[in-house]
Amino acid sequence: MPLLHIDDDGFLLDGKPFRLISGGLHYFRVHPDQWADRLRKARLMGLNTVETYVPWNLHQPRPGGLCMDGGIDLPAFLDLAADEGLHVLLRPGPYICAEWEGGGLPSWLLTDPDIRLRSQDPRYLAAVDRYFERLLPPLLPYLATRGGPVLAVQVENEFGAYSDDTAHLEHLAATLRRCGVDVPLFTCDQPADLERGALPGTLATANFGSRTVPNLAALRAHQPSGPLMCTEFWIGWFDRWGAHHVVRDAAQAAQELDEVLAAGASVNFYMFHGGTNFGFTNGANDKHTYRPTVTSYDYDAPLDEAGDPTEKFTAFRDVIAKYAPVPAEPVPARAEKLAPAAVTLAESVSLLAAASGLGDAVRAPGPLTMEQLGQDFGFVLYETVLPAAGPVLLEVEQVRDRAQVFVDGRPVGVLERENHERALALAVPRVGAKLSLLVENQGRVNYGPGIHDRKGLVGDVRIDGAPLTGWTSRPLPLTDLKNIPFAPTTAPPVGPALHRGTFTLTETADTFLHLDGWGKGNAWINGFHLGRYWSRGPQHSLYVPGPVLRPGVNEITVLELHAAPHARTVDLKDTADLGPTEE
Repeated sequence: MPLLHIDDDGFLLDGKPFRLISGGLHYFRVHPDQWADRLRKARLMGLNTVETYVPWNLHQPRPGGLCMDGGIDLPAFLDLAADEGLHVLLRPGPYICAEWEGGGLPSWLLTDPDIRLRSQDPRYLAAVDRYFERLLPPLLPYLATRGGPVLAVQVENEFGAYSDDTAHLEHLAATLRRCGVDVPLFTCDQPADLERGALPGTLATANFGSRTVPNLAALRAHQPSGPLMCTEFWIGWFDRWGAHHVVRDAAQAAQELDEVLAAGASVNFYMFHGGTNFGFTNGANDKHTYRPTVTSYDYDAPLDEAGDPTEKFTAFRDVIAKYAPVPAEPVPARAEKLAPAAVTLAESVSLLAAASGLGDAVRAPGPLTMEQLGQDFGFVLYETVLPAAGPVLLEVEQVRDRAQVFVDGRPVGVLERENHERALALAVPRVGAKLSLLVENQGRVNYGPGIHDRKGLVGDVRIDGAPLTGWTSRPLPLTDLKNIPFAPTTAPPVGPALHRGTFTLTETADTFLHLDGWGKGNAWINGFHLGRYWSRGPQHSLYVPGPVLRPGVNEITVLELHAAPHARTVDLKDTADLGPTEE
């Protein structure tokens, strides 16, 4: 493969002037059987490069070892990119932001109560070094210097928005070099943070989605020579629960792209194809109020969540064609979807009743956080005995992130971090009543100092000011649903419950699971975790990749945290519902 060089006037590829026209495509947000399709469409839009982050928390869910198979088989993704004739920009972090759980940092880092992430804390640096020492060797054959598609590698991610500790960037760059990375390195920051996030001797790039001329001017003022590049050209945005679905006008975004390319700059669309925060992998923001990100990462991108071209695909391809060759092949058609169908979920089981088979309880004087339990994602069920009857005030020091409260199995209220709720008045029916709190990790914060985001019940729980003791903390990661004791539903379960139903297919294709009338929870098909749903929106459907379906009998499992609709039906439809857009 050709080699990328950084010249005073721009990029050179094997000695010839070269412009990167790239798009974000995160392998971990796309079913692996669909990688080839998305990469082909990237080439057809006129891209010569794709960009991807690398999520530490998936590749090393526990200290030591390395996971790189199935949906996170990065070498396989890089092979497919090379087969399509695409170059790759690799962004291995270790912090990636990406609206991804914890910004990609593994939760086990937070077992140290005072660790300082993204810093020169020796504990953090040692963990990073051990991770890179395992992650990078199998990726070295994919560097352009070894004949592979990876042209350049990013150091950290928007570090200037977090810190100005150049020594930290120097350490990360040195670790990359020590582990064999010998292609050009680069940093990326928003224009106002370029000075804080710069690494001397390393190419600086900028992130923006508008005001192209002044933002490129700021980059040039910071870096008087070398390539101009926008590493994150924001052509859309992400959504959060309780807000609108964010979209951006295609014509306006295309005009900004034209200005980027007219200036001679290189560009990476963020995103070309957003994909999905499958399972529990969405992140969150916390700028004085906690705001979790939705399951869909559609991002209003040139390819929608299902990989179908949008208006932006054609608009951007037309602009790219003014500056670079574009394949003569037609714009890909929208892929066929399953015919609509309704599915009744005829079996169920109470989550509280099934909890003992889903995780082992740990006894301790106080509630244990997820990190203390060695748990990454999901729920924790906390239980203790109430010492007195009558009206009492329950106070929780910190709820991370949403606690459903039960007394003797009866739902009595909800405490939400997002609403800054920490207290609940209870009517306790008897001495020795069981207090249960089902706490959901709604996504660790992925940006800013809030990334030190431990989950579960953090701190004391009190009744009328007195600490409650004698707790069990039961992790419910919900990674294996095989042995759940479902039974035919004869009466609606009270409180959180799992519901199951089946449907039969003669052939498979993408579809969208709609849960009209359901409240809040998660959904799986054939054991594949589609993600979270919530009636507050904006998102009201979940994308179902065709490869998770099979000819014959298929199984849908839904965890409803409150109350299922009386009919207990869900719908498979051929269109998504990502919610109303902003006026």
